[in-house]
Amino acid sequence: MTPRPLPKSSPPHRVVAVLQPPQSTFSLACAAEVFGDHGPAIPARYSFEVSTGTPGPVRTQAGYDMLVTEGLDALRRADTVLIPGWQQPEGTEVPPALVAAVRRAHRRGARIVSICSGAFVLAAAGLLDGRRATTHWARAAELAARHPRVLVDPAVLYVDHGDVATSAGSAAGVDLCLHLVSADQGAAYAMRIARRMVMPPHREGCQLQYAELPTSGPVPDSLAPLLDWVAGRLDQPVAVADMAARSQVSPRTLTRRFTEQLGTSPGRWLLDRRIAATRALLEETDLSVETIAHRVGLSSAVNLRRRFHEALRTTPAAYRRTFRAGEAGQEPTGPPAPGRPLIQAGPEGSP
Repeated sequence: MTPRPLPKSSPPHRVVAVLQPPQSTFSLACAAEVFGDHGPAIPARYSFEVSTGTPGPVRTQAGYDMLVTEGLDALRRADTVLIPGWQQPEGTEVPPALVAAVRRAHRRGARIVSICSGAFVLAAAGLLDGRRATTHWARAAELAARHPRVLVDPAVLYVDHGDVATSAGSAAGVDLCLHLVSADQGAAYAMRIARRMVMPPHREGCQLQYAELPTSGPVPDSLAPLLDWVAGRLDQPVAVADMAARSQVSPRTLTRRFTEQLGTSPGRWLLDRRIAATRALLEETDLSVETIAHRVGLSSAVNLRRRFHEALRTTPAAYRRTFRAGEAGQEPTGPPAPGRPLIQAGPEGSP
C-alpha cells in the first residue's frame, strides 16, 4: 500500500468519477461534497470532475439527464478514480472499455474507489480478487456469487487497501471519502470539510452497516445528548460506566444502544474520538505529547503513544512530522498506512 499525502504547494489531487446510466445522484453528490470546492474557507487540495463511457447526456435515477463531456480518457490523468454506484440489473456485465480503463489507471498508480454498488466495477476489473471488499448489504450476496474470489464483508462501512477502497451504501461513501481525505491530508483538514458539510466526525470502516432502521418516528433512546456531553469532556477521564450513569442505564443497555444506533461499542467510540482529537492537535499545534494526552483524556504520554500506535501504526512524533511538513511546503514522508481498521480498541471502559 502506498499512501499519497500532498504538501500544500503541490497541484490538487485529481479525482475523476465515472458515471453510468442510470446514475445515482446521491452517490455522486456524496463524493462531490467531499472532494469538490469548499470556497475560500478551506484551501483546495482536490479537483473533482466527471466522465462517462459515451460523452453526452447521462440518465439519472432522479429523472433528469446530466451532460458529461469527458470520456474514459479522463482516467489517464486521475490520481483517484471513483465509481459512484452501479445501478444495472442483476447479471449485467460491466462494459469492457470501462474495465480496461480502470485496469490501466490502477497499473499506472491511481487509487480506485467505489461507493456502494460501484464495487461491481472493481470486481469485474479483477482488483478485488483475494481481497476484502464491501458493498451495500442488499447486494452483498450478488457480489459474492458473481465474483467468488472476492472476500465480501457485508457488515462493515468500508474497506481501504490503499490502492483500492470500497464502501457500503451511499451514506457510507461519505465516511470513506472523509477517511481518504484524512489519510491524504490529515485529520484536521478532513474535520474542516466535515464541519463545512455540517457532518459529524466520520465513522470508522469497521463499524457496522445499518440493515434495519425504524421506519417512522424519532429514534428511541437517542444517544445524541450523551455524545454531545462526552465530546465536551474529552479532557476528563470519562469511562463507559460514567456514560451509562449519565444515561441512567446499565453498561449492558448502553452497549446495546451503541450497537443499534452507531454500530460500535461505547469504549471504541470514545477511543475513536480521543484519537481523532489527538491527530488534530498534532497537526495544528506545537503542544507536547504529554499535554495533548491530558487534553484528550488519555492520561499520560505513555498511554497516548501506545493507543496511537495501536490505532495508526505510527508514533505521534512521526505523524506530526508528516503533516506539519506540508505547511512548510516540504514533501511529507507519508501518513500511517491506510487499509486496516484505524482503531484497535481495548476492553470496554479502557479508553
